[in-house]
Amino acid sequence: MLQALQNQKRVLRKSIHSVIHSLENIQEQSRAVTAKILLLPEFHSCTRVSCYLSMPSGELDTSEIVTTILESSDKSLFAPKISQNGTMELLKLDNQNDLDTLPSGKWGIREPSYESEAGSRLNAIDAGLDLILVPGVAFDRSMSRLGHGKGYYDRYIARYIASGKPRPLLGEHLKVGLGLRDQLLDTAVPVEEHDYKMDMIVTPDEVLYR
Repeated sequence: MLQALQNQKRVLRKSIHSVIHSLENIQEQSRAVTAKILLLPEFHSCTRVSCYLSMPSGELDTSEIVTTILESSDKSLFAPKISQNGTMELLKLDNQNDLDTLPSGKWGIREPSYESEAGSRLNAIDAGLDLILVPGVAFDRSMSRLGHGKGYYDRYIARYIASGKPRPLLGEHLKVGLGLRDQLLDTAVPVEEHDYKMDMIVTPDEVLYR
């Protein structure tokens, strides 16, 4: 049964990736999602935000969200870093110049190192998070998420909870999935027991709450 479920996930990922790579309006959809995020009361009230740094193509572009956080006087940005053992950390970026000088890691995505010009980077598990913006291949209206198959975010959220730190990720509307129009499905996304649901999903057309 588990093998059948994993096969369903692989087939759906392949199908959605094919649709996304055929889209000509990803930037337009990304701007619409960004506008919705920046208007959210949850975004205005948060101070420590994790946002993924998007791939060069084939994915919703988060660059405007990232820049807005970095330019804000009352917000800190934490971005993903994948370690050599496959563990994801969320590390604080200092400013726009810090972002601009990051090297590219897997899939052409820029990643912070563990050190910056200011010294050791602050880790989100130590700092705490108010809001985490999560990528995905597909979402459904029950707030389930299909990731890229590596399990980085599900394992990170489990570690965050197990750390014993303050748990804002367990509050309302704080795990926020970002998706293009074609990534929100009316049919159910195949999920396993360890797959976390989102508290909110934002697309160009809708903001869904759990």
